[in-house]
Amino acid sequence: MTMHGQNYRLAVTTQGPLYPPAEVMDADGNFIVIGQIIREKETTWGAAIVSSKSPLPPYGQFLPYTIVKELEDAAEQSLKKIVLHTLPLPLPSNNYPMLFAPEQCPEAFKVVRERLPLHEGYIADYRKNDGRRKLPAITLADWLRASGELAVTLSDDKKSAVFNFSFKNLVPHSIYTVMSLREKDLAVKAPSRPGPLGIPNVFVTDANGDAEFWAELPDPFPPKTEDSNRIINVVVLFMSSQQSYGGAIGLHGLGGDIHAHLKLKASGFCELTTVA
Repeated sequence: MTMHGQNYRLAVTTQGPLYPPAEVMDADGNFIVIGQIIREKETTWGAAIVSSKSPLPPYGQFLPYTIVKELEDAAEQSLKKIVLHTLPLPLPSNNYPMLFAPEQCPEAFKVVRERLPLHEGYIADYRKNDGRRKLPAITLADWLRASGELAVTLSDDKKSAVFNFSFKNLVPHSIYTVMSLREKDLAVKAPSRPGPLGIPNVFVTDANGDAEFWAELPDPFPPKTEDSNRIINVVVLFMSSQQSYGGAIGLHGLGGDIHAHLKLKASGFCELTTVA
């Protein structure tokens, strides 16, 4: 805790919103969910393999996932056998009505692409002689080793906030970005478009998967009103596309080119207030 701020520990995840259930799949096309799992009687944080044939309700409604296998108590050896993949395009099990990059990719919903191993994700304009840095297969065991710490500090005049991150054991030699999630980004009516946490919002991990990142945003935590749109979470994204997208978090989002790796388990920052 600082005089005008707070420290947070980020949790490993594979999930953005609840649909699609995860932003990574296994080789069989099932979702690998580390996050909120919708069950018959409750929705709780957990780990499971979820069928891509799970029922898909209209946006704003929820139906229980079809669980293929629970992973909460899975042995590490079994987790090492699960190689993570991107989602195909169009995104399966998706009901989020959002165009993530309206200027860069206004017809994103028309793109068709097969799922790929996460370490061999689609890279636009790639040529063999460009020297793509080779990554080993990324397993669920690798993914779960990641950790992150966040310190948020308000300016003396409370008009801005600095977000300082420290990461360990992310995917080595890879591009990551950080996005913000605001109150209205998942609103049932007219959701706001999720955006980057600062511009540029990109960092590159070292050989150990370690990195640091910071961003300063104007008035990210205004007093809560009917019109406010406070930041309530931050999400650290592995970029299988190995690029960032300026004012957009991705062209397709939700596992097509971005993959949530760390975030707060629940909405946060309610103890912080900034002014315009």
